[in-house]
Amino acid sequence: MSTSHSNAEQPGTGPFGVVRDGREQETVTVLIAAFEGWNDAGDAATDSLKLIREHLGAKEVFEVESDDYYDYQYSRPIIRRSLTGEQKLHWPSTRLTKASVAGTNLDVVLLHGWEPSYRWRTFTAELIEQATALDVDFVIMLGSLLADVPHTRPMPVTLTSDTEELREELEIEAPQYEGPTGIVGVLSHMAALAGFPTLSMWAAVPHYVAHSPSPKAQLALLRQLEDLLGMSLPLEPVVEDAEAWERGVDELASEDPEVADYVRQLEEAKDTVDLPEATGDAIAREFERYLRRRDDRK
Repeated sequence: MSTSHSNAEQPGTGPFGVVRDGREQETVTVLIAAFEGWNDAGDAATDSLKLIREHLGAKEVFEVESDDYYDYQYSRPIIRRSLTGEQKLHWPSTRLTKASVAGTNLDVVLLHGWEPSYRWRTFTAELIEQATALDVDFVIMLGSLLADVPHTRPMPVTLTSDTEELREELEIEAPQYEGPTGIVGVLSHMAALAGFPTLSMWAAVPHYVAHSPSPKAQLALLRQLEDLLGMSLPLEPVVEDAEAWERGVDELASEDPEVADYVRQLEEAKDTVDLPEATGDAIAREFERYLRRRDDRK
């Protein structure tokens, strides 16, 4: 594993040591992981990873052997057809792709997978071995879960870390969850034990709108990644999808008085706990996003 995560201590850099216009700086490699299934309510985590992969044109660098880890009666292969009618069979798999972020010293390794059916210890050990070979400095695990949150408010994203330096830099807590976990929790734990500074990001999805896609939760994850890594992403289509999604849920809720009343209760609880969105920190983050996008258009 590379030691370039010491960049996080340099003035003017974020917790991951990413510098805009920092091509002469030591490269920082961040692995971002998301898995289909139990850890991915509304497909928000994997949809976020797919957008980043497509935007950066990430190239495949590794694929696990699917037969070693998947029960195809549980995670069935999928048949798709092209516009010309050509048939293609897609097997459940886990792949690593890699790309450099233009104008920065950041490389990203994107891990997109299906939760394995068995041999989780061997599966995670194989992925950690690859992360070491790719000189990964930090690991960010993405997940989304169903929660009691209103669809009319920004979707909350919870950050936790087993790494003390990240907790101090980001002013976040160590994970407190106890109970059954998925592959995101297992890989996060094993990566931290292997010495990788590791951050977990979980977006909340309204449990009464559990179906996918969930563009508003996806947008929350992507904006958080933008802020943490100092990168800009093409979020305009996601913003439009999130607005359309919210209007659609509004219409459905208005047709059921009980659901509408429940949403109002969630809104009141959320507004009581949260500070107003237009805080100084929120305005500063939005201005930083604006500057990044302006620079990228030059």
